[in-house]
Amino acid sequence: MFENIGTKEIIIVAVVLLILFGPKKLPEFAKGLAEAIKETINAFKGGSSDEKSKKTK
Repeated sequence: MFENIGTKEIIIVAVVLLILFGPKKLPEFAKGLAEAIKETINAFKGGSSDEKSKKTK
């Protein structure tokens, strides 16, 4: 699916994100995106991150 994405395309996407969100909001955006990906993966595995954190407490 993504075998045709090269370095140029990644740089273009990074520059567009930097322009849209600014340098201060970009780390916050990345953190939210990472959390969303983790939750999606956990949902497909059959659990949620909230359930796992409750079990460890």
